[in-house]
Amino acid sequence: MNKELIIRSSSDVVDFALLKDGKLIELHKDEDDNNFAVGDVFIAKIRKAVPGLNAAFVNVGYEKDAFLHYHDLGPQLSSLLKFVKRVSTGKPTDFLFKNFPFEKDIDKNGAIANVLKSNQSTLVQIVKEPISTKGPRISSELSIAGRYIVLVPFSDRISISQKIESKEEKDRLKRLVKSITPKGFGVIVRTVAEGKKVAELDKDLQNLLDRWTAMCKKLYKAHHPSKVLGEMNKASSMLRDIFNDSFSSIIVDDEALYVQIKDYVQEIAPKKESIVKLYKNGVPIFEKYGIERQIKTSFGRTVSMAKGAYLVIEHTEALHVVDVNSGNRSNKEKNQEDTALEVNLISASEIARQLRLRDMGGIIVVDFIDMSNPENRKKLYNHLRDEMKDDKAKHKILPPSKFGLVQITRQRVRPERNIKTKEENPNGSIGGEIEAPIKIVQKITTDLERLFKKDYNKVTLNTHPFIAAFLTKGFPSIRWKWFFDHRKWVKILPRDAYTYLEYHFYDENGKEIK
Repeated sequence: MNKELIIRSSSDVVDFALLKDGKLIELHKDEDDNNFAVGDVFIAKIRKAVPGLNAAFVNVGYEKDAFLHYHDLGPQLSSLLKFVKRVSTGKPTDFLFKNFPFEKDIDKNGAIANVLKSNQSTLVQIVKEPISTKGPRISSELSIAGRYIVLVPFSDRISISQKIESKEEKDRLKRLVKSITPKGFGVIVRTVAEGKKVAELDKDLQNLLDRWTAMCKKLYKAHHPSKVLGEMNKASSMLRDIFNDSFSSIIVDDEALYVQIKDYVQEIAPKKESIVKLYKNGVPIFEKYGIERQIKTSFGRTVSMAKGAYLVIEHTEALHVVDVNSGNRSNKEKNQEDTALEVNLISASEIARQLRLRDMGGIIVVDFIDMSNPENRKKLYNHLRDEMKDDKAKHKILPPSKFGLVQITRQRVRPERNIKTKEENPNGSIGGEIEAPIKIVQKITTDLERLFKKDYNKVTLNTHPFIAAFLTKGFPSIRWKWFFDHRKWVKILPRDAYTYLEYHFYDENGKEIK
């Protein structure tokens, strides 16, 4: 398994495409005007407590107030409030709690009105970006993420990632981290810390303590509200969270960003520094690596898959609904159950990819094709779980119901990624929007595969001149690729009278193939 990170930079936006064995699995965008990213820490004032919700609304500078629930306050809220009050006066010079008297933990099931008051200053962290009409979701239980560990101020807990399976390794890491962590700080040890030495963990810890100290120094006379600790830039934070030995290349088309990423990789994985490369080709980077094409075919309401199957993805206010369709696979296997299982397994892999690619969150209901055999339903459930194992977002999958429905909940921390797959109609007189050429070509390719399997040897395709040109341009053109795959040549005839979406197949006798 090879992973590649392709980074495209423009004046105010940086796009990140994560490929796994050449297939696009994640797409991120870093914009200059995003002031409310997950992980940012703000000094802010409580606007008002709402006892009915057991929550408070906090002004963090967004057009809508941020939402702070009682359960997101953290047990050491009293200590945090006391610390913020002292630091804001400019008194303490030491921010590492050596001489700081901690307060008692707040009641786990208490009321918001008993612990927070209007106009009170506090530190809060963005845990969910503004989505739709809602303001950011925040927490006052702060954490600062590093490469190997996460630092948790006002805590004394040492937690180890559950993905580290070895009990001996867990005990070793817990022992090491406990010996280097200062009083008043908790630590969460990340999965990538497995097998690391104390020097590497200590270096990471010191970097995080330095960031904490720098943030505390800003609190004196800080404007309310204001950001006092920003998450790392998108490139570094992505590498911090996902980088591992399976990465084969990181390719960047901007020199300044290339130097920055190279320095960061050199710091976290010196042996992998050589995989960072500067892209200098004249062809746009996303086009060169086939990402532009994958974006066009992966987004939109309909998603085509291997062997003629396809998904229909609908988004409502409350949830996402995904419908699995067998397409032209209906008669390929010996019986209906085998067909259903094959299509469902292909679809499960694509659904896992789509959730990451679009960053879909909340409730997702998938209507798989009905299967009567309980063993097959179990096989599908296990396959879907395996495919979603690499997904960083917290998620839960319920086994298929008797109706073939699978319910998934997936953590939503930022708005869903939507990309328009329709373009302006080139037939100006008709107007409106139509599918991009690549989407139409995908449908034509699916239909052609069906015809070739029915032993049509000589096929003529009549289509709009724009689509005809798209299919025949360059080498290898899409028509040549069809020939390499099927060893059958397709004659393409442009038809001026056709609408943009219209196409028809004819056999060697000139008779239309339905």
